[in-house]
Amino acid sequence: MELTRRERWRLAFEAVVTAGIIFLCYFAVYEIFRWFVVTFGTVFEDFWFFGSTLEDIRTQELWGLTPLVFLILIIVAVVAIFWRLKRRYRQYEMQHVIKELHYIAKGNYTHRISGNYSGSMGNVIDSIHVLVDSTIEAMEEERRIEQSKDELITNVSHDIRTPLTSIIGYLGLIEEGRYESEEEVKKYVHTAFEKSKQMKTLVDDLFEYTTVRQTTTPLDYVTFDMIQLLEQLAIDFELEAREKGREIQVVAPRESLMMRADTEKIVRVFNNLLSNALKYGKGGKVIRMEAEKKGANAVISVKNDGETLPQEAIEQLFERFYRAEVSRSQETAGTGLGLAIAQSIVELHGGTISAKVTDGWTDFTIVLPLNTEETVTKSK
Repeated sequence: MELTRRERWRLAFEAVVTAGIIFLCYFAVYEIFRWFVVTFGTVFEDFWFFGSTLEDIRTQELWGLTPLVFLILIIVAVVAIFWRLKRRYRQYEMQHVIKELHYIAKGNYTHRISGNYSGSMGNVIDSIHVLVDSTIEAMEEERRIEQSKDELITNVSHDIRTPLTSIIGYLGLIEEGRYESEEEVKKYVHTAFEKSKQMKTLVDDLFEYTTVRQTTTPLDYVTFDMIQLLEQLAIDFELEAREKGREIQVVAPRESLMMRADTEKIVRVFNNLLSNALKYGKGGKVIRMEAEKKGANAVISVKNDGETLPQEAIEQLFERFYRAEVSRSQETAGTGLGLAIAQSIVELHGGTISAKVTDGWTDFTIVLPLNTEETVTKSK
């Protein structure tokens, strides 16, 4: 820490004052002792170790002491002055730190306390910087959460408003009698019904998303065969895939892959991935699900050879309400929450999910811990 000019002058003045006080103390002690020697000389003469020193004390002033004694007194004085100035310097350091802390507290969180501090003061400064950094991080996280809430409200409002406007419009036509035949009424009602289902899907997905986003969401763990589960999913989607000219394949190097997880939520993950592959993998012929064991994890890939997405779209796929379609069409696009829900479910199980494009294949890879007794024992 660099002292100001005023502080340096104050330190110099304090050094002079301290030296003067020490000299006065020396002089007072010496004079008091000499008075005792002069007044009670006979008492001190009985002590042989005083010798001729008593006579010297009677006749000499303080500055007449021997050089050795003077040197000792000077060393003691220098030590006392240094100790006093060091304490004062520490006080100045503390004042500087407090002043800069007040500056930081006014909202200047990027400011750092300047100067080189050592010892305990240096540790305090480092702790302050860590505290400020963590405070900034917490504030940024809170800001991101608030922004995320605003975006959530905006996106939900947008997605609900479109079908709701259609429902109100068609029901309004019926209410006002602005139709020419019963067939036209049925058409209006059917359209309103379809839009209502879209709204219900959005509300259901939104509810599930907010549920699985909570880290305290309970999971109903059961032991199951992942490969068998994938084969069952392939059967469930077989009819829809055939209608779109696709084939769903399950590829695994082993007959079974036992693991523990919440099967209901895991099925939701693969339902979302398969639905997306069928919906967006235009021009593709094959949807392939691969599963293998790597260490204590199960690695499952869901890939399709349909139309691929650009890298910037791949990086945003797991953001809620994101759709690769710029138009956000309700006919081909869903709520935009499917992959965000899938990611949250995988993370609840302690796993990861990622997407990439390789050799014309859009590949979603999921890594889940097996959580079986065998893997737990080996990890220990």
